[in-house]
Amino acid sequence: MRVLAIDTALEACSAAVLDTALGEITASETLRMTRGHAEALIPLIARVMDAAKIEFDDLDRIAVTTGPGSFTGLRVGISAARGISLAAAKPAFGITTLAAFAAPYLAQNDATSVAAVIDARHAHVYFQVFGPNGHATAAPRIAPIDEAARAAATAPMRVVGSAATLFAAAWPLHAPPPTLVEAQIAPDIAWVARLGVAAAEGQGAPKPLYLRAPDAQPQDAARLPRR
Repeated sequence: MRVLAIDTALEACSAAVLDTALGEITASETLRMTRGHAEALIPLIARVMDAAKIEFDDLDRIAVTTGPGSFTGLRVGISAARGISLAAAKPAFGITTLAAFAAPYLAQNDATSVAAVIDARHAHVYFQVFGPNGHATAAPRIAPIDEAARAAATAPMRVVGSAATLFAAAWPLHAPPPTLVEAQIAPDIAWVARLGVAAAEGQGAPKPLYLRAPDAQPQDAARLPRR
């Protein structure tokens, strides 16, 4: 199976091609950026496809991070994935950013839980806990950092993601500290590709997982009257 993976959810613009027959990532590129994903993504995908020496028709699947993350970044990546899916007549699969953060650690050791956390700003985090065997203990959600840390501090825990350091600092004093704290600006694109291979059929087209309303809201007083 050949999978094109795309990630624009956070502070990186990434794409990779995984070929399971070869058992390796055949091409990959990641650019660190906080904005400009829309301009960078399509040329980046073109470079990765050229490096992998395949055409879009040669793909079996497209995998894309669906959030939580940047509202603009998510729309850029998902739109690209859906466009390629439509043009190449290949299925696209959504992978949550939290699952992508947790996946490599669960692959190393699935006996110890992993809390994947993303900075949602305003002293909140997006988070999800993955228990033994990699099963999520609850759906992804947004919560104040202190509340989320208390919810996670019920078992030996590894903390990973863009808000890992903030999350660990809010850890309850009475609880054993996390066994691992590893902050990353974005998930490893190779693991987005691997999760794309494992994704179940029948998901439907990828959709953004926002978990909250955008900070920027239209001002009613500034709206133009309709004719």
